[in-house]
Amino acid sequence: MTSVSRTASNRWFKLVWIVPAIVVGLALLVLAARGIRASVPGQSFLAGYPGESRLPSFAPVGFPTWVGWQHGLNVFFLVFMVRSGWMVRTVQRPGMYWTRNNRGRIRTKGAPTRISINLWLHLSFDVLWVLNGIVFWVLVFCTGQWTRIVPTSWGVFPNAVSALLQYASLQWPTENGWSNYNSLQVLSYFLVVFIAAPVALFSGLRMSPAWPKNAPRLSKAFPLAWARATHYPTMIFFVAFVIVHVTLVFATGALNNLNHMYASRNDDSWVGFAFFAGSLVVIVAAWMAARPIVLRSLASLTGSVTR
Repeated sequence: MTSVSRTASNRWFKLVWIVPAIVVGLALLVLAARGIRASVPGQSFLAGYPGESRLPSFAPVGFPTWVGWQHGLNVFFLVFMVRSGWMVRTVQRPGMYWTRNNRGRIRTKGAPTRISINLWLHLSFDVLWVLNGIVFWVLVFCTGQWTRIVPTSWGVFPNAVSALLQYASLQWPTENGWSNYNSLQVLSYFLVVFIAAPVALFSGLRMSPAWPKNAPRLSKAFPLAWARATHYPTMIFFVAFVIVHVTLVFATGALNNLNHMYASRNDDSWVGFAFFAGSLVVIVAAWMAARPIVLRSLASLTGSVTR
């Protein structure tokens, strides 16, 4: 066996063992969590910290319609941001390049910068995602919805540990998302909205052609190496969050949860699922439509596309 084939077989051997290793690890985690829950200290801890913190008296109950629209748009933009970002990272010789028609902000030494069509797609969805996020931030603070995703007491941390212990033991914490998220959800959503999203935005901006070239102090304060070291892991975090989030949505009461986010109602009807299914159809259709001939036509609206 040649050295090349041995290297390839070793890589496949490592990949083959990933799945059973994860399964064994999860099984051990469940057993450990159930053991803690069965112990006297564990039961005392869960009694003192049931998994959710008390919200301020002025916190709203339920979800307005705009939350569902924001959520659906965010999913749509995030899917294509991850897809185009992955293509930017992995495709070394893209088939098309985009150049801005005028001498605008994207330039290098006075001349418009030519970027790959994948980077153009990534930056385009970045802009839409940021605009959607700005609207969300404004509305969430104007309507009091921020109280549902921003920790307002130190009790959120032990309650988050309690919720994590309940999830890990496969005995879910009480779901009452219509009026109050559990503390683990609060910390997770806060991390996504107010930490991970800004990190993705500013690290991506630092790596993009839109970063000001004649700003040495600004570039020194935020080195390019830092942006590259944080942008990709942030994408992995978003993907992992989505996988866990979707899994728990379906495992802890799919119809009720989908109604909360897509139909702004608190029941077990199929309305939310219908909206969710419709959004998936739109995402799949857009995914299939994002072919070179379509991207070329869209990109040509704002610049020149060359092969």
